[in-house]
Amino acid sequence: MKIQKAYTATDVHVAGEAFRIIKDTPFIHYQSLKQLDEQFFHTYADEIKLLLNEPRGFAGLNGCLVVPPFSREADAAVVFFNHEETVSMHHAGAVAVITALLECGHLPAKDSNEYTLETVSGAIKVHAVMMDDEVVSVQLETKPCQAVQSNVSLSGNGFQTEYSLVQADQLYAIFNKKDVPFQIHIDDLADVQSWGQAVNEALAANQSIQKVVLLDDSDAGSGRIKTVTFRRDHFIDRTPGFGTTAACYASLHSSGALSKEQTLENESIFNSLLTAQLAGHSDSGYKFALTSRGFITGMQTYLLDPTDPLAAGFLLK
Repeated sequence: MKIQKAYTATDVHVAGEAFRIIKDTPFIHYQSLKQLDEQFFHTYADEIKLLLNEPRGFAGLNGCLVVPPFSREADAAVVFFNHEETVSMHHAGAVAVITALLECGHLPAKDSNEYTLETVSGAIKVHAVMMDDEVVSVQLETKPCQAVQSNVSLSGNGFQTEYSLVQADQLYAIFNKKDVPFQIHIDDLADVQSWGQAVNEALAANQSIQKVVLLDDSDAGSGRIKTVTFRRDHFIDRTPGFGTTAACYASLHSSGALSKEQTLENESIFNSLLTAQLAGHSDSGYKFALTSRGFITGMQTYLLDPTDPLAAGFLLK
């Protein structure tokens, strides 16, 4: 086999969401993280396709490029990206990056457990606890989020329902599970997927909505909810979702279903969990402290054989 390109990567999942963390891309010149972010997709187009597309990746895989920080206060700088674009802020990505840096020895552990990641949208403060050289808990705070509108009517092919709009890291449309005849459970996946596609199609005229959430809040009084989140391309998020959890907490708290002292646990369709606590409230909205942890799933070297006909890869969604 001839080897044209080789990249090493550390793969980490956070509550089921997969991240590929790379540190050894070809050298380029940039004077700021903003400049790196602006030229990232053009400069590294081949690397993005090679590392995220099938057969080496899949549609739900996220990328994180870690570089030395520009700010003296930061421990590392990171550019988050997916198949289509760079992402200014990714909370689960921050959990994945800090887990990989600490557990692989690229970042020394601090007694304070406090770390700072530099991103194009600003610094992310991360509280990461290690035990026996393993990161066992990572907590970070969201930006303000707030309920925008409730009881919005929606009709589609054979259904009539209502939803709430919440602005968190993105604009979320939240539907209640009591309005559907199936459970948010892996055994009902076909029904869940059909519902998500039908709702996304009914919302086609409103492109400002970036995620659709089906929320089971029947046990919210005990501090537990269950959700499934759809992207607008119908892909199901492989995590309870930091943004989803914050948006649901803000919606439930605004409606009086949760007290401000209550901790909320959000369970995904495949039983992974995120924990949220109210961290503050201002005119801009509610801030939440979200806790999770990452797990390293592999350290690989990805290769490109120049005779490989699938060098650019492909995606089946």
